[in-house]
Formats: sequence, structure tokens, C-alpha cells
Amino acid sequence: MASFFPQCFPEQELIPLILCTACLHPEPKERDQLLHILFNLIKRPDDEQRQMILTGCVAFARHVGPTRVEAELLPQCWEQINHKYPERRLLVAEACGALAPYLPKEIRSSLVLSMLQQMLAEDKADMVREAVVKSLGIIMGYIDDSDKYAQGFDLMLLSLGDPSERVVNAVHQVFIPAFSAWTTELGTLHTALIPSLLSRIEKLLTQGEHGLDEHKLHVFLSALQSLIPPLFAVVLQNAPFTSRVKLHEDISAIEVTRFPRPASPLQDMAIIIGSRELLSSLLLLYDHQLEHEGTTGWESLLWVVNQLLPQLIEIVGRINVTSSTCVHEFSRFFWRFCRTFGKIFTNTKVKPQFQEILRLSEENVDASAGNGILTKATVPIYATGVLTCYNQEEDRKLLVGFLEDVMTTLSLSHAPLDSLKASFVELGANPVYHELLLTVLWYGVVHTSALVRCTAARMFELVLRGMSEALVDRRAAPALITLCSGPELSVRIATIPAFGTIMETVTQKELLERVKMQLASFLEDPQYQDQHSLHIEIIRTFGRVGPNAEPRFRDDFVLPHLHKLALANNSQSVESKRIDIAIHLFEAYSALSCCFISEEVMVNHFLPGLRCLHADMEQLSPEHEVILGSMIKECEIKVENRGITDAQGSISIASSLVGEDAKTKFLSKMGQLTTSGAMLANVFQRKK
Repeated sequence: MASFFPQCFPEQELIPLILCTACLHPEPKERDQLLHILFNLIKRPDDEQRQMILTGCVAFARHVGPTRVEAELLPQCWEQINHKYPERRLLVAEACGALAPYLPKEIRSSLVLSMLQQMLAEDKADMVREAVVKSLGIIMGYIDDSDKYAQGFDLMLLSLGDPSERVVNAVHQVFIPAFSAWTTELGTLHTALIPSLLSRIEKLLTQGEHGLDEHKLHVFLSALQSLIPPLFAVVLQNAPFTSRVKLHEDISAIEVTRFPRPASPLQDMAIIIGSRELLSSLLLLYDHQLEHEGTTGWESLLWVVNQLLPQLIEIVGRINVTSSTCVHEFSRFFWRFCRTFGKIFTNTKVKPQFQEILRLSEENVDASAGNGILTKATVPIYATGVLTCYNQEEDRKLLVGFLEDVMTTLSLSHAPLDSLKASFVELGANPVYHELLLTVLWYGVVHTSALVRCTAARMFELVLRGMSEALVDRRAAPALITLCSGPELSVRIATIPAFGTIMETVTQKELLERVKMQLASFLEDPQYQDQHSLHIEIIRTFGRVGPNAEPRFRDDFVLPHLHKLALANNSQSVESKRIDIAIHLFEAYSALSCCFISEEVMVNHFLPGLRCLHADMEQLSPEHEVILGSMIKECEIKVENRGITDAQGSISIASSLVGEDAKTKFLSKMGQLTTSGAMLANVFQRKK
């Protein structure tokens, strides 16, 4: 039969010829051979060639009907399912979707579904699994066997957990919209699908008390987020006002920003509802119903308000507030949820439920509130996921007032500040909120309580990174200097990390000079001479910002002052304070050892400071003394050999530690040290 087709034809031009012959040939055996030739015609078909073959297959299917498609085309697909070339397997994956409308319905939900399931689980090529997911989405549009719901749910979770981003994107763009449309038809979107995801999230949180699987949480929550548009569609389509919908030509247009940008056209509310005109009409009635007529008899919305929201808020209270990933994920979810359901719904249904459990009031300002809901992730998720949804003046005032109340309550009740920090970190990642956060902090700066002022001082460090220099100069630095003018030492100490961050991130000379003067006053003013806590904060800040600070600031200010602190510590009579300072100095010197330091500063400050620290460690901590002794020895050898200058006139202490014996000796001691392993690792690393 193969000889029937002339060799002079290009491969693509043979496709219609083969298919026409396969359609019309009376012999089943010959038809089978023809279709075999079709699927094996091109060794590795590219996108265009695959499209031609698929178009031909669809034309064949339309002509011959479901029975012959099942008997003649599907076996050819099955034969290629494990082909060595991914392009051929890709053709199979795409064919399963393209042929779905032309297959007997029982074959769609059995054999074809099984083929796709096998390829999703086993195929190693990302592009094949991506095509499988898209074809699964098409299949879901044609399945009417409700018994296949569980299999569809498992396929959704399997594909969402795929290591390839392109596969996961395909799930959100095609599979979930199709699966949610099917569950909407079945009436199980909000009775089975969403509750199943929520229960998995709850189970994950219960299991993850000693370490949450953040990837799995992301998988479940991203699926839940993709189900927000179809859920809102269910609420609209089952509302009391659906019988009153009238389509007029002059119906008002939907605001461009009314809904969050959909992940794909299939998640566009107008597509789900049927048309923009119908959606617009439904939205007007929806807002009117919420504002004037209430929710009586509106079962789908009552489920959202009375079951979904309380369960979500309860889940939020259980996630780890220090996990910025979890806070960010849930914040994004609530933002999309509130934006989709609209401003009236957010103000009348969502905010009151959060406010009810947060209960910000003066009677909560006591020690017992320290363990309450205000220390949980509920605070940052409400602040960043709900209160940022709308950006009018009243919305911004509500957010500012909420953050001010949380800062006050946590401070006065001596509670952990993690929830407030998480709010500042999440909001601070977006420059739009920098001015707003500075307004909140200024409230703290001028507060009558030193506890609140202290909290405000600590929060500055979290928002300065990424802030414009103009804003730092105009608002942040003056606020910090105002805090330093107060009588409480604890407040002044709390400003040090923020001043350090300015030194690390700002380039404006006048501003840096003002900050340098403030830090110099902490180090040189006699009133601070015996302030142990202040010195610890300074040393910790120098170790953190020194490696990234401007080199002149490091050489002229940081290293000379570390030298002075190390020298003063030699005569510290209280042993606990002496070891405390020594450990922090050790970490600072370890961090700074990866910097390039001039010969003059090396000889006058770095080495003398190390020797002072070595003298302390000799008495207090032999393990630290071993590393310090080796650092000093290697530096001295380099100085004596005058080999300390590289092409730029600088050296790296870390680069001097190259002897295998020295490294082995240090590393054997490291397990015994109490200090940070990450800091110690810097001893052996050149700054890149």
C-alpha cells in the first residue's frame, strides 16, 4: 500500500490523500495500514505538521462517525503512547482532545481518560504533559458521567503538583475552568470540590505543626483561587433576582478594574456567565440586592458567608505568621476573593467577620492578649488581603487605623510583634504603600507610650529597604532622629538597625552623614559608655550591614569602632557581658572577613581588633580562639610578605585561608561552636 503514494509528493501533501483513501477504502485492513502510515509519516512532526495531521483526523472523524473513530483512529494513538520521540507522543496527547467530540461518550470517559492519565503520570517531557492537561480540559467538557468526578479531582491535584511550570499554568488556564464548569453543572462546585480542597488544607496544617509543606499548600490554595470566578458565577446565577434580568442596549459598561485579571480567557467572568451584557445586568442587581434587599433564600451566597468565610478565617489563624510565603499566598487569595465578590460584599460580609474575631479595643490591652488572635497570621492577611482591595481615601484610612491599633495593642500588652512585622513586610514589598506605612510609623513615633515608640523604631528597618531615597530623607530619617531625642534608652537602641539599613542602602552623602553622626553619638557620647544592650545592637548591626555598606564608611567608621569595642571588652569585669560582646564581635568579624580591606585599615584596626577579641576568647571560649588564632596568623603572614594588595589595592581575609591543614583544623571545630554556621562559613568565602 505504501508504494501507492508517489515518492515525489512532499509529506504534508500526502496527508489529505491518505485520509481520503482511508475514509473511502472498503477494506478494514487497508484502512488500518493507511492510518498507520499517517501517524508514522513524519518522524518528528513540528507544530505545523501536527496541526495538519490533527485537522485531517478531525475531518476523518466527522465523516466516518464515532464507531469507526474508536475502532480505527484510537488504536493508532494507543500504539504511539510510549514512542521514543516526544513529538509523536505529543501528537497522541493532542489527538485525544481533538477527537473527544467525535468519540462514543463511554469511550471518552474510560479509554481516552485512562490514556491521558497514564501519560500525565509517566511521560517525562513537559510539553507532552502540558498537552495532556489541555486535552483533559477538553474531555471534561464532554463527560456526563458523574461517577468520574473523583477521578477528575485526582487528576487536577496530580497535574497541579507537576514540577513543570508550563504544565501547572495549563491546569489553571484550561483544566480547572473546564472541571469547575462540569462541577457547576453537577451542582458540586461548592458542595464537594471547594470543601475537598479546604479539608486538604486543614489536614496539611494539622500535619505540619513541625514543618508545613509549603509547596502542597500552594498547590491547594492556587486551585482554590482559580475556583473563585466560577463560584461567583454560581452565586450570580442562583440569586433571587435572576428572573428580573433584562438586557438593554444602553446597559452600563463594567469597570475595567472590577475583576482581577483572569489567568486565562476561560476564567473571565463574562465568558463564564455568557456575555458582558448579561454580566453587567447581573452585577447591578447583585449590588442592589446586597445593599437593599438582603440574602434571605440566597442559598449559594449564604454558603459563602456562613460556611466558606468562617472556615477560611479559621484556617488563616492556624498558619505560621513567620512564614512569609504562607502569608503572601493567603493574602493574594483573599484579595482576589474580595475583588471578585465586590466592594459591598467585602464591606458588609468579609470585614465584619474579621473584625469580630480581631476585637481591637482597649479592654484587650493586657498581658493575656499576647496569646490572642492579634499575634496570628489573621492580622497580616486581613491587612494585606482584605484592607488593600480598594484604594479610596476611606479604605486607606481603615488600613492605617487598623495597623496603628495593632501596633498599640501588641506593644502595650508586651506581645510578640511577628504579626505586625509580617504586615509591614508584605505591604512594604509594594512601593505604593511606603507613604502609608510611614504614616502608621509616625503615629508610633509621637505616641505617649515608650513601648509603642520602641515598636515603631523596630518597624522602620522592615520598610526602608526598597524605599526611595527621597522618602527616606524626607520622612524616615527625621522620624528616627526624633525617636533618638526622647528620654528612653530602649527606644534609642531600637533605632540602630534602621540606621544601619540606611547606611547599607542609601547613597545620598548628606543623609549618610546625618546617620553617621547619630551612630557616632551612640558610640562616643560618655552617657552610653556602659550601655551593654546598645553595644550589642551596634555590633550586630555592623556585622549585618558592613559587608554591603559603602567601603569608606566600613573602613573609616565600622572597623575602627569595632576595634574600640573589642579593646574595651578586654577590661569588662562582668564575665557574662564580656562573653556576650565577644560572641557578637566574632560574628561581625566573620561577616566582615569576606570584604576587601585596605592595608592601612588592616594594620591599624582589623588585626588589632582581632587580637583584642582573641585575648577574650583565649579565656572564655577555646573553640572560637582556634579560628581567631588562625585568622590572625594568616593575616600577619600576608602583611609581612607584602602580598596583601590585589589588582584593586585590596585583600580578602577569606581568600587567605587556603591551606588544607588550616581548613581541616577549623572545620573540625565548627560543630562545637555556638555561633551561626552561616557566619562561620563566610570565613572561607571570597566576596564575589
